[in-house]
Amino acid sequence: MSEKIEIPLSKTKIVLLVLGALIFVIAGVFMILEPSTFITSRFRSENSIRIIGIVSVSFFGLCLILIVRKLFENKVGLIIDDNGITDNSNATSIGLIEWQDITGVEILQIASTKILLLITDKPDKYIDRAKGKMSKRVMKRNLTMYGTPLSIVSTSLKIKFNDLEELIVNELQKRK
Repeated sequence: MSEKIEIPLSKTKIVLLVLGALIFVIAGVFMILEPSTFITSRFRSENSIRIIGIVSVSFFGLCLILIVRKLFENKVGLIIDDNGITDNSNATSIGLIEWQDITGVEILQIASTKILLLITDKPDKYIDRAKGKMSKRVMKRNLTMYGTPLSIVSTSLKIKFNDLEELIVNELQKRK
């Protein structure tokens, strides 16, 4: 029996995510209320600016709600043990991902954010376990775009991405 590895959520990182989302919500509100202030050579239409503001408030408002909920959660962010990886780090987390279902690990980088993709031969098993229609939709989109519905981002965890990647790859190799 191997030891259980627990990686807590980073309250500091989560607070920074809350502040970032809040800034985008506030900016979106100003775009809705005062679109003329944001007219540039690229965005000349007040209606376009209002639409951008509505999208910003909607998307980042939802993110803000999900992030704030994570801030007050007392669950461990990530647990690695003999059963697999239990992910509680983000809104689309689905709990235990069993070792026998993980066929590989890949890295995806979007802008400056690195994402650990857990490749699985049983994507429907995990999509079906998703809580809520939104999570299910996101996981299906991830499957279509990246070949797997399972992803882990270190953004809300008390661990650097490279350390997380090394840890999961090593633990997977021990079990294969």
